[in-house]
Amino acid sequence: MVGNKSDGSDKPIRLGLRPNLNQFIILVLVNAFVGSMIGLEQTVVPLIGANEFGIQSNTLIVSFIASFGLVKAILNLFAGKISDKWGRKNVLILGWLFGIPVPIILLLAPDWNWVIIANVFLGINQGLAWSMTVNMKIDLVGKEKRGFALGFNEFSGYFAVAVVGFVTGYLATIYGLKPYPFYLGIVFAIAGFLISSLIVKDTKKFTLLEIKNDDSLVSGIKGEVKANGGLSFRHVFEQTSWKNRSLLAISQAGLVNNLIFGVSWGLFTLYFSSFALNTNDIGLLKALHPGIWGILQLITGSLSDKVGRKILIFPGMFIQSIGIWIILYSQAFPGWITGMCLLGVGTALVYPSLLAAISDIAYPSWRATSLGVYRFWRDIGFVFGAVGIGFISDLFNMFIAIQVVAWIGLASGIVVVFLMKETKNR
Repeated sequence: MVGNKSDGSDKPIRLGLRPNLNQFIILVLVNAFVGSMIGLEQTVVPLIGANEFGIQSNTLIVSFIASFGLVKAILNLFAGKISDKWGRKNVLILGWLFGIPVPIILLLAPDWNWVIIANVFLGINQGLAWSMTVNMKIDLVGKEKRGFALGFNEFSGYFAVAVVGFVTGYLATIYGLKPYPFYLGIVFAIAGFLISSLIVKDTKKFTLLEIKNDDSLVSGIKGEVKANGGLSFRHVFEQTSWKNRSLLAISQAGLVNNLIFGVSWGLFTLYFSSFALNTNDIGLLKALHPGIWGILQLITGSLSDKVGRKILIFPGMFIQSIGIWIILYSQAFPGWITGMCLLGVGTALVYPSLLAAISDIAYPSWRATSLGVYRFWRDIGFVFGAVGIGFISDLFNMFIAIQVVAWIGLASGIVVVFLMKETKNR
C-alpha cells in the first residue's frame, strides 16, 4: 500500500512488516528496555521491603505494585489520545524521561515511601512508553499481521522482564540487594531514551494511510462508525468497558491476567521466600513466568492470526489457574517450576490475543484510544492483585490468598467462553 507522503526520505510510506522492518526491529529493542525496567524490581524490591525495611504486612510490601499499576492504568487510558495529538514518538520520549529517575530513587531510597514514589515514576514510564511501542508496531504492520506484531512486542518486553529479573537475583545473591541491580537500571533507562530520541521515527502517518486505504471499513461495534466518522472518548470508553459484550469479556480477561501477574510479581516472591529459598533460586522461579510467556508469544501472536483470538484466550486463562494450583499443592521445587512454566504458557496464549482482538474490533481512527481503555482495565488488575489479594493474605494467609487468585482466573475464562465472539475476521 502506497501513500502520497514520504517518511522524510524518497521512499513512499507503505504498510506492512517487510517495508518497515528496520523500524519494527528498533521498536522491539526499545520495548526490551521498557520491560527491563520492570525486571529490575521482579526479585529484588519485595525482598528489600521484607529484609531491609523490616515490613511485616504483605499488603504494605506489595503496595509498590499498586502505585505502579494505578498510575500505569491511568496513563494507558490517555496515552493513545495524547499520541494522536502529539505524535507517537514524542509520547515515547516523554515516557523515558520519567523512567530515568526510577533506578536512582530505588538505589538511594531511605524508606519504603521512596520505593512507592519510584513506582509512580515507573508507572508513568510504562504507561507511556509501552503503550507507544504497541501502537507504533500496529501502525507499521497494518491489519494483516496484528497478532504477529503484538506477539513480537510482548515477547521483547516480557523476555527482558525475565532475563533482568534473573540477573538481578543472581547479583543480589553474590553482592547483596543493593547497589548493583540498580546500576543496570540506569543503563537501561538511558539507552531506551537515546534510541527513542535519535533513531525511532514517528508512525502516526501510517495510521492515516490505513484509514485512507480502508475507507470502506466499518467499525466492529454494531457497524455504526464509517471511515469518515469517529467516536468520542466517552463512547469508546463505554463500548470497550461494558456495552459491547466481546470487549467486556476482553477487558475483564486482561484485568484478571494482570491481577495474576501482580500476585506473581509480589506475593510469589514472599511465598517462595517462606520456604527458605535463596535469592538466586527465587529469581530463577520468577523468571520462568515472564520468560516462557515472552518466548511463546512469538508463536501465539502469529497463531491467533490464523486460528482466531477466542480459541486461545479462554484456554490460556484456565492453564494459568492450573499452574497456580500446582504451585500451591506441590510445595516443592519441581512443582514450583512446573507451575510457573504453566503460568507462562497460559499468559502467552492470552496476552497478544487480547490486544489483537481489540485491534480487530476498533476502527483505526480510535483504535489507540480503545487499546488505551483496555490497557487501563488490564493494569487495574495490578491494583486488585496488590491491595485485594495482599489484604486477603494478611487477613488469612498466603495459601488462601493465592488460592482465591486461581479461582478468579478460572471464572474469567468462563466469562470469555460465554460472552466473547470471535473477532479475527471482522
